[in-house]
Amino acid sequence: MNREVAVVAFEQTRHSAEPAGFADIELLAPVITAIKEKTGLKRFGFTCSGSNDYLEGRPFAFVSALETVGAWPPISESHVEMDAAWALYEAWVQLQHGEIDTALVYGFGKSTQNHLREVLTQQLDPYYLAPLGLDQVSLAALQARAYMERSGAKEDDLRAVAARSRASGRDNPFAVHLPEPEDAAYDVAPLRPYDIAPITDGAAAIVLAAGDRARELCERPAWIRGIDHRTEAHLPGVRDLTRSEAARLAGEKALGAGTRAEEIEVAELHAQFSHEELILREALGLGEDVAVNPSGGALSANPMMAAGLIRIGEAAARVHDGSANRTLGHASSGPCLQQNLVCVLSGDK
Repeated sequence: MNREVAVVAFEQTRHSAEPAGFADIELLAPVITAIKEKTGLKRFGFTCSGSNDYLEGRPFAFVSALETVGAWPPISESHVEMDAAWALYEAWVQLQHGEIDTALVYGFGKSTQNHLREVLTQQLDPYYLAPLGLDQVSLAALQARAYMERSGAKEDDLRAVAARSRASGRDNPFAVHLPEPEDAAYDVAPLRPYDIAPITDGAAAIVLAAGDRARELCERPAWIRGIDHRTEAHLPGVRDLTRSEAARLAGEKALGAGTRAEEIEVAELHAQFSHEELILREALGLGEDVAVNPSGGALSANPMMAAGLIRIGEAAARVHDGSANRTLGHASSGPCLQQNLVCVLSGDK
């Protein structure tokens, strides 16, 4: 599979840590409308979405969102019960087959209407872990403690990540504008409230196009030079939580398409906890000269089911505006960086 495919357009909502009060259609409509206007496209060769029915509390909740896209006359459509970054991967595969030239990918989530610490427990092993009610923050704290003991990192290192992310987020009109990290009691030691991504509502969409069609739709397409995703073992207890082998493998495969890690100028990492950024930088071999999460990252806005897609969109936006030539977008899902997707983008024709 070597067909040239590029991100040609990216749109997102202005994210909020307060309940949006919108139905799915109302949340998505401005994004889908804007991306159609930007590209001039009314229909796409393929449409794929990412969302989570647990957040809605009803089965097939994603079907109603299709009304925003327009499903009549019938369209070629698919859905992943996953962050929409994985929907982008499915769309990329579809484009590789050569039967279509454009694809619309979108994701949305209304995390404020539910209790994420209870909902995400359902991702765990249903026999041994889920019955314990072990929430994602507690698991992340276990990972953070193990990483700090192995690497020698201190709480100040975690706070520095949070401070930089929040400062960048305040310059991003789409992020949740959070104050500087302040001294606070632990949420779950060693994580303090500022080390944890805010609960966020939001949506995002990306348009992919192949070959000459991409050049027609975008002045400076962000070409996907490599994309791969890998997963860790389901049980956190049987893997080394201080390292992300899945991210390392996905990075090697994505970067193996001709881009070296030292050539990456900007990396958007889906780190939902401050220590995760440190683990991911190490796994992906990103040096200190790489600008990590200039958008503020997930620590400034983390709309569930869209945040990973946003990382790819933000990385592509740096190519579109010419501020960078080689960027990397990363998405994660599951406890303790269980699943990882890496997408390498380039402005080179």
